[in-house]
Amino acid sequence: MKNSLRKISRGTGLSAAVLGVSALVLSGCGAPPAEDSSGGGASAEAGTDYLGCIVSDSGGFDDRSFNQSSYEGLKKAETDLGIQINQAESQAETDFGPNVDQMVQAGCNLTVTVGFLLADTTKAAAEANVDSNFAIVDDNSIDLPNVKPIIYDTAQAAFLAGYAAAATSETGKVATFGGVNIPTVTIFMDGFAEGVTYFNEETGGDVQLLGWDKESQNGTFVGNFEDAAAGKTNTQNFINEGADIIMPVAGPVGSGTLDAVIEANAGGKDVKAIWVDSDGYETAGKGEEFILTSVMKLMGDAVEDVISTDVEGNFDNAPYVGTLENGGVALAPFHDQEANVPADLQATLDGLKEQIIAGDISVESAASPK
Repeated sequence: MKNSLRKISRGTGLSAAVLGVSALVLSGCGAPPAEDSSGGGASAEAGTDYLGCIVSDSGGFDDRSFNQSSYEGLKKAETDLGIQINQAESQAETDFGPNVDQMVQAGCNLTVTVGFLLADTTKAAAEANVDSNFAIVDDNSIDLPNVKPIIYDTAQAAFLAGYAAAATSETGKVATFGGVNIPTVTIFMDGFAEGVTYFNEETGGDVQLLGWDKESQNGTFVGNFEDAAAGKTNTQNFINEGADIIMPVAGPVGSGTLDAVIEANAGGKDVKAIWVDSDGYETAGKGEEFILTSVMKLMGDAVEDVISTDVEGNFDNAPYVGTLENGGVALAPFHDQEANVPADLQATLDGLKEQIIAGDISVESAASPK
């Protein structure tokens, strides 16, 4: 019998994190403004004239999150498959159209567009260029034979993060906020909220969630994925309200959260962050010792896999859905925070993961892939 999850109704109010590509072979459902570069790889297939390309969203390829991970997948394909590559880095949404057009004009065999916000641009380009293939991360709205959707049920892994946050909070308050109120952001926040709720139901706890009301789908958003200063201010506000674990779902804005957490701990508090998209301990570049865990989309491998499939002549448009079961989403290790985690928590999280995979626990979000 499935457990019933009570909806949480607290809080104040995308990650571009959310906008990533996943791992595993992409199979049917079940990865400087506009600057170019290309170069050959060094594999047994060296010398191929196949051109694989990528267009970032406005977070850029150094966002320490989904754009960067996706780009690393393209670079790995360059090395492993010996393909040529080209990329265009968007600084703003107005760059999307010119950047995708630039890739088409360059003769790209396949162009990966990173993020929900590029859906309209990707669809228009695919319709106008039926002999070119495209893959889009975090969007499943395009039904065309030459477009491969790569999407994730991120709520599943975020549920585990919410449970872990509630189980380790000393103040009884945790928080989350987003970059922009779009499905690829709110799916993290929904899963996180359900994990907190489940902890309270199972243990008799009363951990409060600030920043997101799952029932009303309202919460705290910066309004973009670039304003790290706003991310810092929001995090400081949550800390002042008593939250000791904060999960930003906002791409580069999350660096502001880490700044606030670092300062709070230097001032004598005990505050932690939860990263999204990639393993923040490996990618964030600062404050790693204060990152409890990360809600990961395993993106780089998927970019390489979809390119490899296309190189082999086996491209298809069946959506890939990353889940806990197929390894497309995952909870990162606790790293430096492991000593602060109750001894039995990891075993509990492992059990919850298996229950979600088995369908015994249903994690629900309006933004989950259908």
